[in-house]
Amino acid sequence: MPNTNDQAHVAIITGLSGAGRSQAANVFEDIGYFVVDNLPTDLIADLVRSVGAVEGSRSQVAVVADTRAGMDAINLDAALRELHRDGIRTSVLFLNADDRVLARRFEETRRPHPVRATSLQESIDAERYAFEDVRAMSDIVIDTTDFNVHQLRDAVRSAFAHESEPASMRVDVMSFGYKRGMPRVADLMFDVRFLPNPHWIPDLRPQTGLDDAVRDYVFSHAEAEEFLDRVTGMLEFLIPLYEAEGKSYLTIAIGCTGGRHRSVALTEAIAARLADGDVATVTHHRDLDR
Repeated sequence: MPNTNDQAHVAIITGLSGAGRSQAANVFEDIGYFVVDNLPTDLIADLVRSVGAVEGSRSQVAVVADTRAGMDAINLDAALRELHRDGIRTSVLFLNADDRVLARRFEETRRPHPVRATSLQESIDAERYAFEDVRAMSDIVIDTTDFNVHQLRDAVRSAFAHESEPASMRVDVMSFGYKRGMPRVADLMFDVRFLPNPHWIPDLRPQTGLDDAVRDYVFSHAEAEEFLDRVTGMLEFLIPLYEAEGKSYLTIAIGCTGGRHRSVALTEAIAARLADGDVATVTHHRDLDR
């Protein structure tokens, strides 16, 4: 995939062992990145120069770095500063997952955890603790707990496939149901359970917020329209400020009880309003089919 953006881009792929770093690296390769696995963090800038990213011959580079490569917040900060001095845009992708899923994946592959400890759970705990600051510094956090390999591929593509275009804030608007837990990764979260619930209307219960009848019911209440106006107005104010601080990806979560009616309708409406204002948006509905 040719890059029409004059400024080079480097993606650093990191996160917990077992959360999908290798699969993510494959996706980057598919979308045209030059990918290097398990590179010491202090060599990232040297690698980028050696493959010509500064001059533009290799304008998209992805580096996988973990604890074995000396990945920690101090080394990551130093690498990012060096890349920025060379005029290179960067994105840090952090892959996360629940302990039980990480443990199951290691048990299925029968591979040792890279962090040595007396038990697998202690290894996972130690790595999670060591990566707390790295996660806080990351631009994009993808939780792969409920993902299969295809869903992980789609999430990475959604976040990075447009890096060949001029850099701009990408906004992910997602719906969810509180009864299935709050999303693990969200920059801003809004609760729309104050609106009447279509679940209690027999004809609407089997439908979703993607259906006209449910959407019309939700927006038949003046509070829904006012909520939409106020939230999109706030986002139109905030997004340029986030962009000015270098944030390239923003996740907005809209929650209702089950995640099938009110939150879905509002998620679609918010994304449409933002798109009308030339904000790059994607939507997904975590609990729509549950």
